[in-house]
Amino acid sequence: MDEIPRELGQESAAGRAARRPLCYYGDDFTGSTDVLESLFQAGLKTVLFLEPPTPGLLQERFQDIDCFGVAGVGRSLTPEEMERELRPLFKMLKAAGAAVVHYKICSTFDSSPGTGSIGKAAEIGREVFGGRYIPLLVGVPYLGRYTLFGNHFAAGGRGGSVHRLDRHPTMSKHPVTPMAEADLRKHLAQQTALKTALLDIMALDGTHAEVRERLEKVIEREQPDLLLFDVLDERRLEAAGRMIWEEAAEQDGLFVIGSSGVEYALGAVWRKEAGNSEAAAASHKQLIRNEAGPLLVISGSCSPVTEGQIAQALKAGFVGIRVPMEELFSPETQEVARTSLQQEAQRWLANGKSVIVYSATGPNDESIEHMRKVLYAQGIRSEDSSRLLGIALGLLTKELVRQLGISRVLIAGGDTSGYVTRELGIYALECISVLDPGGPLCRAFSNEPQFDGLELVLKGGQVGGVDFFERVAGYR
Repeated sequence: MDEIPRELGQESAAGRAARRPLCYYGDDFTGSTDVLESLFQAGLKTVLFLEPPTPGLLQERFQDIDCFGVAGVGRSLTPEEMERELRPLFKMLKAAGAAVVHYKICSTFDSSPGTGSIGKAAEIGREVFGGRYIPLLVGVPYLGRYTLFGNHFAAGGRGGSVHRLDRHPTMSKHPVTPMAEADLRKHLAQQTALKTALLDIMALDGTHAEVRERLEKVIEREQPDLLLFDVLDERRLEAAGRMIWEEAAEQDGLFVIGSSGVEYALGAVWRKEAGNSEAAAASHKQLIRNEAGPLLVISGSCSPVTEGQIAQALKAGFVGIRVPMEELFSPETQEVARTSLQQEAQRWLANGKSVIVYSATGPNDESIEHMRKVLYAQGIRSEDSSRLLGIALGLLTKELVRQLGISRVLIAGGDTSGYVTRELGIYALECISVLDPGGPLCRAFSNEPQFDGLELVLKGGQVGGVDFFERVAGYR
């Protein structure tokens, strides 16, 4: 894709083929880095911004990038908040002149009518971008996510068993957006009156001409606002990507909703068009080993996957330090608790030990329910706890990196990742290596010299194998 010019605002029909291939908005922080990984593997230089970039910033410091993204919080917003957040962002992304504008959602589709409504995002996107229909692609075989006849399935962690979404051990019991419906069309119908059609797994079989003919028949027959693509394997994923890329060639910016499967689908098409094989991108998959000292892990996640990773890392010699949540949230004790936590972590790190600072070991940790009661007694809403914890952990990370010169940090938990990176003054990230699916190693851009170039891994709760912390630390 090196031949693609990076100029902004190319909207003429003659300039469509020369546009930036893709830009995106991620509806949560760790999910936004997932797209970085997929575009990195496609051989495209991509930067993720924590705030919408100005045209001046793109042209002056990042003029050589192929794609860019903006990390957002759409998954936690009400429909009213989404209207205020997304409409101006979508207009900015459209003005950037990319062939595809991707509203990136979680590959487990967790959303509801009142929180992180994908339907609301579709309505805004439909109004801003227009077009024949909005492609909707959620399956990612690389991450263990599959859509079959409109029903969605997800594995539980790397190598875990695959479950239908409404029976998934984590997503069916999600504390904010529990997934009680696996049929994505039915789930979406609870959020919007827009019509969703399906191009199923059987329609995606056959030659390119046959798939194209079936797609056009579905469009003509059902006239949908959104078209959901089934995904089972890489072959069908590429077929879906071909349909999306051809649709983009006819539009002044095609609006697409989906997981990072969108980038994997398009990446397969782009590599084939450029005459590149899988081996051409193999150099991007090499692990960059950490030779510069111990790893700092900051965990605000309570998922069962993270629980297993913490347990394995402690067996491997990491030092675990539980966050004194009650003391940290109490005005009378928070300063002493913060200082004590910092000193303990600093002592171990200075002695060369990798450290895990964690708020809970997993979903069944007794401290979770205890903290809910403590917060309630203090008049603190449970939904505010992640913000308070994230800010506290961000300040802790900032001091440890500043004082010890730590070069690599792993942050577990989407909300925690967002708060910590903001405390570090980081305004952008780029992927520099692939570790486990969904957990890339990134380099940070910051206006503060101590944090500019810091290596970060931002891990969602369901990401990574049991030895993920060790892999990030550079161990074998």
